[in-house]
Amino acid sequence: MKKIDLPKWTILIPILGIVAYFLNSVEASAWFRILLAGLLIGSILASVHHAEVIAHRVGEPFGTIILALAITTIEVGLIVSLMLAGGEATKALARDTVFAAVMIILTAIVGICLLRGGIKFKEQLYKLQGVNAALITLAAILVLTLILPNYTISGAIGEYTVSQLVFVSIVSLVLYGGFIFMQTVRHRDYFLPKDSHSEEDHVEAPNMATTSSSLSLLIVSLVTVVLLAKYLSNDIEVMVLAMGAPQSVVGVIIAAIVLLPEGLAAYNAVKADRLQTSLNLALGSALASIGLTIPAVAAVSIAFGMPITLGIDMSSTVLLLLSMITIMFSLATGKTNVQQGVVLLVIFASYLFYTVVP
Repeated sequence: MKKIDLPKWTILIPILGIVAYFLNSVEASAWFRILLAGLLIGSILASVHHAEVIAHRVGEPFGTIILALAITTIEVGLIVSLMLAGGEATKALARDTVFAAVMIILTAIVGICLLRGGIKFKEQLYKLQGVNAALITLAAILVLTLILPNYTISGAIGEYTVSQLVFVSIVSLVLYGGFIFMQTVRHRDYFLPKDSHSEEDHVEAPNMATTSSSLSLLIVSLVTVVLLAKYLSNDIEVMVLAMGAPQSVVGVIIAAIVLLPEGLAAYNAVKADRLQTSLNLALGSALASIGLTIPAVAAVSIAFGMPITLGIDMSSTVLLLLSMITIMFSLATGKTNVQQGVVLLVIFASYLFYTVVP
């Protein structure tokens, strides 16, 4: 059996995180909560390392798809569990979480990657065909799931009827499934790195034992991240309310924690001059986040008779459309520069500001 070549901390921290989670109590001390926060950060870093090991072994675009699907699956599980526990009070939870995830990915993660890549390499290249396919698919799903519910007349404003939920769920799965087929089978070459000069291209791929271990530990790490984030969400909520900020800020913070592994992986890729990998991660994650979450939440809503609100308000609609228009223009030439990253980050800052000060 070949040696498992992984840093020891990437193995120990996620396991310690799960053990600590099940040892906690409602009246846990402040020091124990700080320990959990440290284990949360360590688990995020561990998940990034394991995702990169898997991606190096299986190659693009399969590596980025594995990370996106793993995180989205855990995200869906978290949303569904909170919905079932909170009942009707959580009817807008899925909408707020998905919208926050999409805005963080499109403006913060992509913005930071374009800015960092522009500073280090001036211009970076990617393949237009793959990016265009992802963006048009994402635009269609976003409008159908987050904007159109405000303009239908069969149900309450912002809500779909059961038949409409079923239809939009099928449409979302069809669009996402079609994109995955294109990315992995029909036009896989659209998503392969273009003119990459990364030294990692010449590093020997990890052996099967290391890859299998990383796959298992990636799942453990992501589960740890979500469990600890869920546990610490009460402390985050108390802190947010003490600051006088709206309740929706809690969803933004939780979404940011869950997406941090993908964000770090995308940032590491762009530092190594692998912009294509960064865009695969970011846009693929946005598609998975909304294309899989909405059908799962719709199924829970229909099965348990729980109403859900999907339509976002007018200010959120404006920011979402501004983000989509900006990123489409930014990624329309096959080359990126610093200014594109600056604009996206300004939009992200605006999103955060108007969330806190609506």
